[in-house]
Amino acid sequence: MLDIADELNRWAEEGRDFAVATVVSVGGSAPRGPGAALAVDSGGTAVGSVSGGCVEGAVYDLCVQALQDGRTVLERFGYSDEDAFAVGLTCGGVIEVLVTPVRADAPERPVYAAALVAASRGEAAAVARVARGPVELLGRVLLVRPDGSSGSGSSTSYAGGPGVSHEGSLGGRPELDRTAVAEARALLAAGRTGTLELSEDGARCPGGVTLLVESSVPPPRMIVFGAVDFATALVRVGKFLGYHVTVCDARPVFATRVRFPDADDIVVDWPHRYLRRTVTDDRTVLCVLTHDAKFDVPLLEAALRMPVAFVGAMGSRRTHEDRTRRLREVGLGERELARLRSPIGLDLGARTPEETALSIAAEIVAAREGGTGAPLTGSATPIHRDGGGRGTGAAGAREAA
Repeated sequence: MLDIADELNRWAEEGRDFAVATVVSVGGSAPRGPGAALAVDSGGTAVGSVSGGCVEGAVYDLCVQALQDGRTVLERFGYSDEDAFAVGLTCGGVIEVLVTPVRADAPERPVYAAALVAASRGEAAAVARVARGPVELLGRVLLVRPDGSSGSGSSTSYAGGPGVSHEGSLGGRPELDRTAVAEARALLAAGRTGTLELSEDGARCPGGVTLLVESSVPPPRMIVFGAVDFATALVRVGKFLGYHVTVCDARPVFATRVRFPDADDIVVDWPHRYLRRTVTDDRTVLCVLTHDAKFDVPLLEAALRMPVAFVGAMGSRRTHEDRTRRLREVGLGERELARLRSPIGLDLGARTPEETALSIAAEIVAAREGGTGAPLTGSATPIHRDGGGRGTGAAGAREAA
């Protein structure tokens, strides 16, 4: 649901009734992961996707029905060997989809509205919904912030847990709410979307209540060092993939808004100095396009010692060899040098800035997802890998195969 928060937030602000279908679990080869959503408003407008096209029509009908009868349902879709034209996933996978009406008169509406506002603003928040369990609990929802607070609206605080509060309830069961808040905070801290199995009294054990927890986290950062023509194209691709993109260059004549209209931030500073003072994390991607030793070496010396997701540098193989020699001279060891992806990008035969940006982006996605970068034709590797470690915010669940 949170992967289409911008549109749903607009619908909520306009007072529209809508129903949202969210992928709860997947098995085998499935094109979308948990958290992927399709929503339908009372006028029949649809946004989002749960399957890349395979079962969209059937899910659309379920949303229309949910708007009419106000009932939350969990539906399973799989491939039918007996009838190849039956509604199902032709890729052979299985998905479970939770369909929830969010009508203006529903008591949970304010909780959904607050969650959509948070996600559309890029704030960290987690939404926990009952996907499986007693009928009276289906669709009940909690909104949890990183510190456990609701941020707005009504909230409930628990004794013994200072500062731990939430908005909404999973059916007025304090122990279940308490456990759900704690578990949702843990998934949010990891930037993950997934399911939890709890007993009705809140114990962490299977067989009672299944919760779908969707995490919305601020977008990961892509920092592009070097205000060159290739950077202009890479900024556009980075934004397309959901990154918050910063361009940094020490030369003010090149690092301008005119040259990089799509960048979120433009910084004029020496690259290594900016990197040391800015905020990064284990999702941050660093792309060094300067291929100038006076910028590259001090920058990469700092970058390769930081716990970021990806460090890549542009340049010829000769430039790479010279750069590696210089980095060894300043004290980097083989383990640190092994993290450097240089020359940056996959071998696509790219020549133009746009083709090169595609090459770089392809390597970033492959590194993040554990892909090989090899053609799928003739390959025996799974097409859809387990995406359990990804968050739905930002670059998370927005890509469908």
